[in-house]
Amino acid sequence: MSEWVADDLGLPVQVPASVNRVVSLVPSLSETLAACAPGLLVGATKWCSHPADMAVTRVGGTKNPDVEAIVALRPDVVLANEEENRQPDLDALRAAGLAVWVTRVRDLPEALTSLRRMITIACRQPRPAWLEAAESAWRQLDCSAAAPGGLAAVVPVWRRPWMVLGHSTFAGDLLARLGVRNVYGGHAERYPRVDLAELLETGADLVVLPDEPYRFTASDGPEAFPGSRTALVSGRHLTWYGPSLTEAPAVLSRQLAAARVR
Repeated sequence: MSEWVADDLGLPVQVPASVNRVVSLVPSLSETLAACAPGLLVGATKWCSHPADMAVTRVGGTKNPDVEAIVALRPDVVLANEEENRQPDLDALRAAGLAVWVTRVRDLPEALTSLRRMITIACRQPRPAWLEAAESAWRQLDCSAAAPGGLAAVVPVWRRPWMVLGHSTFAGDLLARLGVRNVYGGHAERYPRVDLAELLETGADLVVLPDEPYRFTASDGPEAFPGSRTALVSGRHLTWYGPSLTEAPAVLSRQLAAARVR
């Protein structure tokens, strides 16, 4: 028998007692399910890149999923996220009779709770050992030693136009736990557009450049901030919530410590 349960948004979702087929529209959730129960995942977006050997049907992108293809896969549950996926697409999936579970994550505690609920309630799987390992890794983190302490940073996430992390973001929360304060953390928007001239005048100690969602590289990004310390970091470890959280404190700490003056 199925059961009505609430997702992260408080919306009712009718989840079967036994979940055997899942489609994920979020890269981090695809990785999460593949790590817990790879046989359950039957569909994922073209951006779902981890694990590299994930052999499932591709159902378009996060912003333009192929609704008909998803329906044809007959999933018991579709996994989505409030900011990764568009409401009209989720409404279309619900209208087709599919159970859509939406996650909402703004900080690390929310991520850990959301993952536990999604795995155990929406996907009917046991709590994985790596989830406890992730909690332990962040709990044991010593911010004063893990990264350059007390640094103020701007964190671009897109270029042309420039966009940065604003208030209440998961990535901003992780950086704060690593001793890096987001200059735009008090901005009214979560992902504000900011002119490069303004970014250069912030007086930030550091510019953090992740390789997701925009793929900043050594030759694309740092040159825009001459004379500034820049840190190229793993977007998967900074913005994804899932198994990568177990490695994230160590990986991001090393990358932040390796910041260079350009």
